[in-house]
Amino acid sequence: MAVKFQSQVTGDLLMLQAHAQPLLKLLGKDEAGAGILRTEDMDAALVALRALSAAPPPPPVVGPDGDEVDVGFQDEPISLYKRAVPLIKMIETAQAAGKPIVWGV
Repeated sequence: MAVKFQSQVTGDLLMLQAHAQPLLKLLGKDEAGAGILRTEDMDAALVALRALSAAPPPPPVVGPDGDEVDVGFQDEPISLYKRAVPLIKMIETAQAAGKPIVWGV
């Protein structure tokens, strides 16, 4: 299932529900159903989302022999911060224009 974030000043942002839910939870928003991010809440949302960049990297992948395995490009985990970057950009644009962001409508 996908979550569609919409604003009057940006294009729509589609995100898989599995990736959107932790971000919405971090913002204190209901992960299931419709919601709105008002302009007065955007500063706090940006602080919370940008703080994800300071999270430690995932642990290395260890093979069955106990040695670290060099994972290929396709196997690299994508951090929550990297998944949040398009939403951060959308919030910045919407905030500059004074418009809210909605989802699930």
